[in-house]
Amino acid sequence: MAEFAYHGDATVRRPRDGGAAPTDSWTDYVYIRENSAGAHKELWYHAGGCHAWLVVTRDLRSHEILGVNAARDVVP
Repeated sequence: MAEFAYHGDATVRRPRDGGAAPTDSWTDYVYIRENSAGAHKELWYHAGGCHAWLVVTRDLRSHEILGVNAARDVVP
């Protein structure tokens, strides 16, 4: 088991319409992502330790970690 598990883009918000029927908002949520260089917020889980959810800000060009916050402290 890995100590940390990546769980995706921390900036994407799930649509509130339930997803029972295909909508433009669900298509965008599932398939459309920006592929920008620079600082990016990611959701990580500390699976091999304290089981905390973290929002990690990482530079996508260099992989440098720019900051880490507990997910509960990050305003949606």
